[in-house]
Amino acid sequence: MRRALLFLLALLPLLPSCGTTSGGGPQVAARNQAILAEPRGDFYVGRRYFVDKVRFWGYIRRPGQLWENSQLVVMDESRVKTPDRLPEMPATGPAHGFDHNYEYRITGSFTGRKVYDPNADMELPTFSASSYQMSNPTPGFLFSPADRYSPKYIPAREVSRTTPARM
Repeated sequence: MRRALLFLLALLPLLPSCGTTSGGGPQVAARNQAILAEPRGDFYVGRRYFVDKVRFWGYIRRPGQLWENSQLVVMDESRVKTPDRLPEMPATGPAHGFDHNYEYRITGSFTGRKVYDPNADMELPTFSASSYQMSNPTPGFLFSPADRYSPKYIPAREVSRTTPARM
């Protein structure tokens, strides 16, 4: 009996749960299972997260890594421009940020540098992409189905993190 109890206690953290640290219940659990089953490779999965007047690009993670462990990054465009490199206020047609929430397969690497985005008041890692391939224009929620997006606000998960002291 004691062995069975210890076995169950050991398995408990591995069982899917209706609750997660970011909320969302079974939807988050199902999405996370799909992410864990992704094919691995020498690339990153990127999710564009557009906010007016800030210079960060969005979130980057390795295949199989959950979004909760992704990093918000600034893109170094010295090798290749981001897919939405368009005028911020065009007279007609799509504008910079048209691809909010698009998911990309990105090749490249982190530069090891961090840059300060004064409009976001955040110090963020820099990623240098060598290619972008749009993989899904409608991938659904990023962290939780309960999250609400506004192009005027920094993601709630980032607001709760500490920001660097001003230089």
